[in-house]
Amino acid sequence: MSTTASTSTSPTARHLWARGRGVLLGLVALVVAGIALAATRADDHGPLDPRSPGPNGARAVAEILRGHGVDTRVVTTLAEATTATGPDTTLVVAVPDLLTEAQLTAVREATTGTGGRLLLIAPDVSTPALVPGVTADLTPAFDDTAAPSCALPAAEDAGTAETTGIRYRVDAPDADSCYPSDGLPTLVRVPAETPGDPGNPGGDTVVVGSPAFLINDRLDEHGNASLAMNLLGSRPDLVWYIPSLADASATTGDEQQGLFDLMPSGWLWGTFQLFLAAVVAALWRGRRFGPLVAERLPVVVRASETTEGRARLYHAAKARDRAAEALRTATRLRLAPLTGVPAARAHAAEALLPAVAARINDPAQAAGLQDLLFGPPPGDDAALVSLADRLDALEREVSRP
Repeated sequence: MSTTASTSTSPTARHLWARGRGVLLGLVALVVAGIALAATRADDHGPLDPRSPGPNGARAVAEILRGHGVDTRVVTTLAEATTATGPDTTLVVAVPDLLTEAQLTAVREATTGTGGRLLLIAPDVSTPALVPGVTADLTPAFDDTAAPSCALPAAEDAGTAETTGIRYRVDAPDADSCYPSDGLPTLVRVPAETPGDPGNPGGDTVVVGSPAFLINDRLDEHGNASLAMNLLGSRPDLVWYIPSLADASATTGDEQQGLFDLMPSGWLWGTFQLFLAAVVAALWRGRRFGPLVAERLPVVVRASETTEGRARLYHAAKARDRAAEALRTATRLRLAPLTGVPAARAHAAEALLPAVAARINDPAQAAGLQDLLFGPPPGDDAALVSLADRLDALEREVSRP
């Protein structure tokens, strides 16, 4: 049984490992880094989330409230948030500005007259829809903290706290305006429209201009913890509503949006700029059409050296058949114009052999033209050298006047 010997170009396991180990190690490092990052951020649900232990999370205040008998529940859909409202419930809306107009209307209708508390964290655009008579001021507050300066017990007990962020203009009767910054409050409490009614026992809406007093990293500063406990712990149940894009109520009715509607306008402009940059780069690096330019080579290789190098390659590979065919092809191309045969017919025996035979006077040599110009490959190196000599002699004979 014969076996095929391995050549120097056959890839081995060692060569494959040496060639691909860099890419493989890079992929392994990427996977390990991804797993480590996922493990470290497994509990980080995002900013202002009572499940998140990160600096901007609100897990610390949730744990304190749990110790005082207040149950905290996180919801991400409008249906869950509106169903959970009641006289014993505080509904916290973490990012009110993410709500659509229909969602804002649903939250207001669900919380009106329930006797519970609605706490809005730093609302801006959505403020008038949720709290009539309270409008966000576009001028930012530059103070980090502020004093209560109001008669609201939750604020008086807490003292100075970090509520400054968005300031509000208040035009609501019986509203408590606290923590003023440059004359405008940053915390507003609006009581229910009919306080004391049996169907509405003391419900209210609280608007706070900054989430700083709730986050883990700032809870232990100033009166932040006390204010958070007073606002969020007034009722035994706490529902923390974090609006999400997965909520079906955000894309119902006439407010359905496509992919490009959800993308910021800056992305489209940025994509156009990248496309324009790619076109400019293509024009800059593209091929120019014009006259050829002679290039000075660092070294000149003589034709004889090229021929000798190619011959050595043929000899090393024992490619006598290819060497013989190269010699015969070159000879046929040189004989064709000497005998009046078109170049396209130089390799046709029926056209070239009669024309060459007519130019030589030796009948024996003419009889051997078929074997000389179109014969089989030589069997050894000596026969190849003899073939080259005979082809040279034939060319000299034909080119002789």
